[in-house]
Amino acid sequence: MSKPMTVADLRAARGKKQLSMLRVETIEEAAAAELAGIDLVSLPPSLVFDSKFRTVAPSLFACSGLDFGIYITEEECLRAAHKLIAAGADMIYCPQRTQTIRRLSEEGIPVCGHTGLIPSKATWTGGFKAVGKTIESAQLVWQQVSALEEAGAVAAEIEVVPEEIATEIAANTSLVLISMGAGSGCHAQYLFSEDVLGQTVGHIPRHAKTYEDFQTKLEKLQAARVKAYQAFKSEVTSGAYPSAEHNVSVKASVLSEFQSWLKESQ
Repeated sequence: MSKPMTVADLRAARGKKQLSMLRVETIEEAAAAELAGIDLVSLPPSLVFDSKFRTVAPSLFACSGLDFGIYITEEECLRAAHKLIAAGADMIYCPQRTQTIRRLSEEGIPVCGHTGLIPSKATWTGGFKAVGKTIESAQLVWQQVSALEEAGAVAAEIEVVPEEIATEIAANTSLVLISMGAGSGCHAQYLFSEDVLGQTVGHIPRHAKTYEDFQTKLEKLQAARVKAYQAFKSEVTSGAYPSAEHNVSVKASVLSEFQSWLKESQ
């Protein structure tokens, strides 16, 4: 087992090595990330609160989020963040306003912000497309990063920004920039497990890369599941299940005594 990473380790790694980050949704994915030596994971609060998470993933640097639209006021965000840190999260993803990030930072809570294509706010930058391809939008990304840094954030996810722009920003900020489609000039590379495992249904992002074909395997597994269920039903219907080997027996003397007792008691 590797030594658990700290915020100090995260900052010290900037510019020295590329860090790997995955979005995990299940205990099985978290356990696999630990065994694979993944550096950071993003995960839902429900997984942080699962007592098995830190058992299977003791060394993963875990970032869990304050989902936009669910946590609204600073007090709600602060209360939720404290609970997540107490449960085992190492950093809190916060897409809320910079005042909220500053409040969390003042409490000593490590915060990861978001810049570039921010899904919950994509309408302001033209929808689900790259941000930073014009001088105005590149300046916007830099202004967002600067605001996050000034508010005390530790890191920022930088999503679908041209590599050259992201590289320049990474060289001029103290934040740990986590790239999702923003190139290797950032400090960490972030993908979703469903993309890595080939489980994505529908549109596959340009930055995604598939390393396995779980969808085909899961379809085969589902077909095998249905076949087994059908066989079970067929045997129940025909009487083939249960057979003697599946039942518990009793001595004939006990059965006889019970039958006599039952008849007398009615």
